[in-house]
Amino acid sequence: MELEEKVVEALFRRHMTVTTAESCTGGLIAGTLVNAAGASKVLCEGYITYSNEAKERLVGVQRETLENYGAVSAQTAKEMALGAAKAAGAEAALSATGIAGPGGGTKEKPVGLVYIGCFVDGNVTVKECHLDGSRMENRLMTVQTALEMLLEMLEERPN
Repeated sequence: MELEEKVVEALFRRHMTVTTAESCTGGLIAGTLVNAAGASKVLCEGYITYSNEAKERLVGVQRETLENYGAVSAQTAKEMALGAAKAAGAEAALSATGIAGPGGGTKEKPVGLVYIGCFVDGNVTVKECHLDGSRMENRLMTVQTALEMLLEMLEERPN
């Protein structure tokens, strides 16, 4: 069974819905979930929040957060996950913000730096990743990690 099928099944068993707020993955998390039969029963909607303005308007990331920490930060990933869940009325949410490459990195925030937020039942976990693949490999690894995080949080929750 593929990872996305396990995630969809786990959400369905728990009568939960999920949403996404994606920057560097550009909708790839939601698109991967849709690969699983039955995704329509658990996936509410997804937000592609590539710009800072979209992060603010669609999922409620605070302007102060973006100014103080930047779009690529644990704080922004957390607010994206929380805001997406609230906007969609979902019990679970995944967010991703980072620098997929090959350009765009700095010394402080190098190419491959990605923050993934995972929200389940009011709790948010954020993971910092340092990836070293191509742009597409970094995006795919982000999706994989996000789905693994969600499945782990779901398995810790009773059915």
